[in-house]
Amino acid sequence: MSICYIGLGSNLGDSIAYLDNAVDSLRASQAITHLSLSHFYRSKPHGPQNQPDYINAVARFETSIDPHALLSLLQKIENNNDRQRNGERWGARTLDLDLLLYGNMIIDSETLIVPHPYMRERSFVLYPLQELAPDLVFPDGETLANSISRLALDDLELIKRG
Repeated sequence: MSICYIGLGSNLGDSIAYLDNAVDSLRASQAITHLSLSHFYRSKPHGPQNQPDYINAVARFETSIDPHALLSLLQKIENNNDRQRNGERWGARTLDLDLLLYGNMIIDSETLIVPHPYMRERSFVLYPLQELAPDLVFPDGETLANSISRLALDDLELIKRG
């Protein structure tokens, strides 16, 4: 079993419902166990600013499927939640599921890069990740705490839920 972290994001439609649906789908998967979820956060879009704010979270779970099979599962969940792939980078979307970390693996293939190449530049990833794994050490030996120290919490807003 490997411990994995994924980033969840949405900024089209009922974003909280899309994230909840994604979490329900992950929990229903036979391949995933021991799922925990950070709080939800609102953040400004990364990339084009002419789009709605995002709702983001991070999930931690254990899995025995390989990283590429996990990527396929994540893409299937995105597609089942109205995800449209138009080739636009950092555009608006109903659901975005990014594989951030897969155990201590470093993967650089045509279809998958792990750790996620931009995760350490994004407060909407690192702050929720800190909720789940405050003592996390990345595969290259850098600590999550050190990465967070370089980022401002400036645009993150914690979403209080029931």
